[in-house]
Amino acid sequence: METSETVPEGVAAHYTTEGLPVSGRRAYWREALSRTFGPVDMKLPDEVEHGTIRTSLLGRLQAVTVEGDPHQAQRTRRLIARSDDEEFVVVKILDRGSLHVEQDTRETRLRAGQLFVYDLARPVRLTVPERFSTKSLVLSRRALGLTESDLRRITAIPLGAGSPLGRLMPPLLSHLADSAGSYRPKAGALVAGRAVSLIQTLAEEHLGRDLRDTPDPSRMTLLRIQAHVDENLTDRGLTPEAIARHHHMSVRHLHKLFELEGTTVRRWIQQRRLEQCRRALGGRQGRGRSIAAVAHHWGFTNASHFSRSFKATYGLSPREWRNTSLHSPQKHAHWILPAHP
Repeated sequence: METSETVPEGVAAHYTTEGLPVSGRRAYWREALSRTFGPVDMKLPDEVEHGTIRTSLLGRLQAVTVEGDPHQAQRTRRLIARSDDEEFVVVKILDRGSLHVEQDTRETRLRAGQLFVYDLARPVRLTVPERFSTKSLVLSRRALGLTESDLRRITAIPLGAGSPLGRLMPPLLSHLADSAGSYRPKAGALVAGRAVSLIQTLAEEHLGRDLRDTPDPSRMTLLRIQAHVDENLTDRGLTPEAIARHHHMSVRHLHKLFELEGTTVRRWIQQRRLEQCRRALGGRQGRGRSIAAVAHHWGFTNASHFSRSFKATYGLSPREWRNTSLHSPQKHAHWILPAHP
């Protein structure tokens, strides 16, 4: 499936039903929504009149603007088990219309101007009964720095309703979604970091935390280092020594930080590289490249070591995983996202 018009500079993807014959809009719109918001079971009206999706990169985030007709989208346990999108959460602002969201035993009806969060790791259902407009920021679950239990407490609710920060966030994030493709890379990364900090603050406020409390410095440092690792996975010079030097600390202190995760620095780097290779080999972007080229791109210098590590982690060789993915009926639907932050 191709976008129906030239993608503007700074925009990752742009889909629109404008100019398409009426008979082809429904299938096109279903595919566009699936490509943007991951594998879902969808219900659409018999005739789709209008639909537009624009996605842009904002640092390590993905900004998504959607305008369209009524529909229902449900992400089931079956689809979650067969996809690799579960690392992400969606922070969504309802710009126009109304929306019903169900997740984590909660059912909430939202109105225009409200912000909410849903988690792709667990079943979720979104019902949009009328023509709508939404703005979303997609980010990794780990970037929020919340425990699993805390994350479950902030989904499928109007987050920040009634608080000063909660009233500030929807227009601010809506503007970020609109302008995401216009920032230079360094500025975009800085703005994305500030946006994540505000979302974290909003979540902490909802959880009843004392915002005057100082976050655990070791945990915050570890999160920054993990983000740095993910941003530099393609660098074959990414070693514990280089990481420690970049963050102005000793290698010994770096290792102690990773002990908080029950792992080592090198094991963490290898696991993140394997995850990126798995995603590339199972997706469309990796189909025209050799397995060795994909592994080399993500920092593996030895093909045999890569194959052994991949099979030990996933139970399949890289070739077996690619062949299985190519024949999976769900592989037509995937996230248009930046490499995992």
